[in-house]
Amino acid sequence: MEIWVNPACSKCRTALSTFDEAGVSYTVRRYLDDPPTAAELDAVLTRLGLDPWDIARTSEPAAEEAGLASLPRDAASRDRWLAALAAHPILIQRPIITADDGTTVVGRSPEALQEALDADSRTTAHE
Repeated sequence: MEIWVNPACSKCRTALSTFDEAGVSYTVRRYLDDPPTAAELDAVLTRLGLDPWDIARTSEPAAEEAGLASLPRDAASRDRWLAALAAHPILIQRPIITADDGTTVVGRSPEALQEALDADSRTTAHE
């Protein structure tokens, strides 16, 4: 399991402690230090079934700098959204968790964290 985290984020710390308590093995990616590429973001969004604007933190000051408010939320602008998120990773919702079976969630709720744990237990059961 891989978890994209910002250590300053309380939701990220909650996810990490939840997985520690469950004894889950995971890899941490500090996505502000190691930003995902536009292609990586596109792959994650495909697994999530979401568009880039669905995971954008548009209230952040960097959103104005990136010009997100003026970007249309449509397929023609998708690549521009991906480029903006890759260039300004602070704008990405977190934590984003990808289980070994490919299940991906934005782990902001207990239900999303449980979905990741369930996916991990399914993968572990098959090993």
